[in-house]
Amino acid sequence: MRAAALLLCLLLMAAPAQAVDPAAFQQLSFRQHPGAQLPLDARLDDASGRPLTLGKAFDGRPTVLVLEYLRCKNLCSLVLSGAVQSIASAGLKPGRDLELVAISIDPRESAHDAAAAQAMYAQRLQSADGIRFYTGSSEDVRAIASAVGFPYRYDKTTDQFMHPAGFVVTTPDGKISRYMLGLNPAPGELTQAVAEASHGDVEPPAHPLLLLCFGYDPDEGTAAALAMRLVRWGSAATVLGCLLLVGFLSLRRRPA
Repeated sequence: MRAAALLLCLLLMAAPAQAVDPAAFQQLSFRQHPGAQLPLDARLDDASGRPLTLGKAFDGRPTVLVLEYLRCKNLCSLVLSGAVQSIASAGLKPGRDLELVAISIDPRESAHDAAAAQAMYAQRLQSADGIRFYTGSSEDVRAIASAVGFPYRYDKTTDQFMHPAGFVVTTPDGKISRYMLGLNPAPGELTQAVAEASHGDVEPPAHPLLLLCFGYDPDEGTAAALAMRLVRWGSAATVLGCLLLVGFLSLRRRPA
């Protein structure tokens, strides 16, 4: 009975979850626009609640621009953390070599949320300069996201935003120089991207990577991120291994 209960639990863990429609999944990948000019007149609020334009965020340096939302429980924090780790590992210093700019796609988030996140990442990078978190209206943030080619969609069922994972490196005047897709870019790759952006170079589109930021809701049984698909496949493999082990043990205990 104990073995049966264990198998039942494992099977429930690996039960097929509702997957994202492949067409919708494709629609939420980056639409890369190398060389595109970002809307510098888009209005945002900084971490102190002060209104300003996007153009003020660049400060004459190459910029790592991350679109995210601060309450995200999934890949957003990993994208930001990966970018920050890569910056630190590469020996790049915000405020000297580049700017780190994060813009929330969630209009419900406030300057208070931005200030808390900005302070946390400033501590991690040991720099009070060149790290800026912004919030803004749906219209202005959508305009920035559209220029980047960063589609996103709010899901009411899970109260989460679906969006691709990655960020862009821009030139000092706000043109997209390079796309960095996925998580944890190599420090050397980021160093090269920042150097190219500082000279105004524009790189070809990055190899497409469909890694979606969208969470797993165990109550609803939904899974949209590719990462969660991998978890399910791993669970299925675990179940199969358990079944084989139980079968083997049963055969050994069977009287001759």
